[in-house]
Amino acid sequence: MAIENPSRRQLLRGQFLQSLHSESAKIQGINAIRPPWSVNEADFTDKCTRCGDCILVCETQIIVKGDGGFPEIQFDKGECTFCQKCVLVCEQPIFRSLEEEPWAHKVEITTQCLTENRVECRSCQDSCPMNAIRFRLQLGGVAKPILDLESCNGCGACLSVCPTKAIKILNFETNTDESI
Repeated sequence: MAIENPSRRQLLRGQFLQSLHSESAKIQGINAIRPPWSVNEADFTDKCTRCGDCILVCETQIIVKGDGGFPEIQFDKGECTFCQKCVLVCEQPIFRSLEEEPWAHKVEITTQCLTENRVECRSCQDSCPMNAIRFRLQLGGVAKPILDLESCNGCGACLSVCPTKAIKILNFETNTDESI
């Protein structure tokens, strides 16, 4: 699947082809997911000093040094607890008010889900702190996942526990699939 209007860096790295994506990019997308409450991407990369303070204070260690040394989220290590430590430690104006929603990320369950092959699995439901993923019993089959987007806070708890990597994260602010 091709990306519409890929950046030069994405084009040169071959990221316009789904088959060349890393496992993380297949789940999270090729665009970096910045820490919660981050300002827009342009302001973030313009004002962030890449000091690494947010990386050091992250209690779940999901903030890592990404491309160009800018902090980004990697959900393969765990979930975001929205502890706010990254925001509180930062001296730069790269975060929005804590009164606002942390981010516009939500998850999507794809057809790679084991339940599509009549295999019982509820690891995503078991790990979801917001109970945004529930399972509905099916007559003559296995229970199917039902996602409540209103309850989903995009914490990523379900991403690393899915055995088939059937859960992807989407950015609902721009209504784009981050995993293209």
